[in-house]
Amino acid sequence: MVPLSHLAGFALTAVIIVAIPGPSVLFTISRALTVGRRSALATVAGNEVGLLGQVIATALGMGALVEASAIAYSVVKYVGAAYIVLLGVQAIRHRRAMAAALEKRVPAVRPLRAARDGFVVGVMNPKTIVVLVTVMPAYTVPSQGHLPLQMLVLGVLLPLTALVLDSVWAFVAGSAREWFAGSPKRMAAIGGTGGLVMIGLGASIAVSGRTE
Repeated sequence: MVPLSHLAGFALTAVIIVAIPGPSVLFTISRALTVGRRSALATVAGNEVGLLGQVIATALGMGALVEASAIAYSVVKYVGAAYIVLLGVQAIRHRRAMAAALEKRVPAVRPLRAARDGFVVGVMNPKTIVVLVTVMPAYTVPSQGHLPLQMLVLGVLLPLTALVLDSVWAFVAGSAREWFAGSPKRMAAIGGTGGLVMIGLGASIAVSGRTE
């Protein structure tokens, strides 16, 4: 089974990954600001179901691959580190996208429709797909065996974390719209700071090892 230290490490990584603005966060904020918290929370629920589908698919596919090849793990590790750094750079470059989300307007939607839309965004989110494929294997322990199961245990932390943090975004966006709208720089600062954190995370993954 996955050591507690590895679970804690991936949990922290999941918090950082989920907290950085991406397709799911921007979509949730847009829903909260335009059609209210109820639809936004339904969107979050659907999104995490979609993300759970990513987790299951990744655990079964990547678990078998990494278990069979140490070279595959090395490739996954460095590709993942490079991608996380790229995400950080993009977050800094596009930090004003958070402010732009405040200005979006969409028609009112029913909770069931909101959940369905959230599912589509969640299951197709490229950020979480690549994170699951490239970062999660670094927290497994091949000597323990059952890598697909280890990845499944680790991966479930991602939608659980996203459920909490995305819900917070929904509440914050609905409650503090005037504060955010009053200064686009506040939203831009969130994206820029998150980008710096992502770059640091990618660098740490590149130089870290894995317990065999």
